Amino acid sequence: MMQLKTMNLKNISLSIVFGLLSISGIAQENKIDGVAVVVGKNIVLDSDIDKFKLEIKERSEGKVTISDCEMLEELMQQKLLAHHAVIDSVTVSQAEVDGKVNQTIQFFEREYGSKDKILEVYGFNDMEDLKKELFKVQKENLLIEREQQKITESVDVTPEEVRLYFNGLKEKNELPEFPAEVELAQIVMHAESTKEENENVVAKLNKIKEEVEGGASFKLKAIINSDDPSVAQNGGFLGPITKDTPFIKEFKEVAFSLDEGQISEPFKTDFGYHIILLNKIKGQAREVSHVLIQPEITDEKLKETKEELENLKKDLIDGKITFNEAVKKHSEDKDTKNNGGIIVNPYTGESAFDLTRMDPALYGRINELQKGEYSDVFYDETRGGEKMYKLIIMRNRTNTHTADLVSDYVRIQQLALAKKKEETVAKWSKEKIQETYIKLGDDHKKCSFKANWKKENQ
Repeated sequence: MMQLKTMNLKNISLSIVFGLLSISGIAQENKIDGVAVVVGKNIVLDSDIDKFKLEIKERSEGKVTISDCEMLEELMQQKLLAHHAVIDSVTVSQAEVDGKVNQTIQFFEREYGSKDKILEVYGFNDMEDLKKELFKVQKENLLIEREQQKITESVDVTPEEVRLYFNGLKEKNELPEFPAEVELAQIVMHAESTKEENENVVAKLNKIKEEVEGGASFKLKAIINSDDPSVAQNGGFLGPITKDTPFIKEFKEVAFSLDEGQISEPFKTDFGYHIILLNKIKGQAREVSHVLIQPEITDEKLKETKEELENLKKDLIDGKITFNEAVKKHSEDKDTKNNGGIIVNPYTGESAFDLTRMDPALYGRINELQKGEYSDVFYDETRGGEKMYKLIIMRNRTNTHTADLVSDYVRIQQLALAKKKEETVAKWSKEKIQETYIKLGDDHKKCSFKANWKKENQ
């Protein structure tokens, strides 16, 4: 497989680069598009090359550039793997693909802020159509991944190979520069509404339910009362959902317990209190509308929560309690409470954050911290409206530096292993290209490829 520069495609998510951009415009008008290449039964269009090049440029912030011919070779490699995954009877389960689809939707929501924006960017009418296309894309991605794993499952590197790899880079003055990275942990305290306020919200929702059952318009009640930020556009209507739709668990459980036309009792989620109207049952899907009301949290309660966390910070600094003990006893963040408060990078699934690619708001709070130091106690709020205060500790920090064999051994080992696997896949490709039907479009026959895709000199 061809090698891109070490700020490589892995750092900008292969699952995004090789597949997700191919959904862009699928729902648009289908027009005749030039065929760049056919690999087995798989086709790469000229427009695919442009889309993937643009995606790489945007996700690498212009740090990775690639020619049309290089991009085409990378795409041909993916299609070759996909083609032989089918021949080799590689299988993936529907549950695995559904899981990847849901992860992708969540990724898009973080990127674009809302489902409506996702649909606008990718040109789909509704989420169900988008998910159908994502299913095809992610199924192929998984097949490619499994085929690569099959090819490289026995590949490993010895310490001597790691040393030789490092020395080779050093001799050629090609040692990579690792960016500044940080590892963070947090304590989170929620500012909760009072019992009286919660009871008032439930009473209000019960009154709305009673009025709608008496003939009032659910849509109008949602527009007037709901705290859902999208209510102005949808009148509380959320469209069809299935058990695989990435909605909060409690919401789906209630939705799927209702009969057509029934309104639920008020119930609580992390977003607030809801009532749901089940408009229609369509096979495995449920068309639902809801009213969301978020209980008010007083300034006094916010101040009280902040002071509690500031006092805990003082106890931490004075050594009266360890950070891990404080997390277990006081933190209310369900994602980090049971792992010592460690914040996981949502883009990599690891604990390390590249300082140059960190959320600007978080960067501003921790950039000056050294290892073992605490941030100020600060206010935060989720898109669902949860209000909280946070305290962050700098667990570890490494500044930008040229690779060192001792301190960066694990990273260098990973690079050496990746290179050896890449060479193994390249050798496999060389053999498979000869036995696979490949037809290049005329415009691309002038390309100089690293592998013998043109099947010359035979």
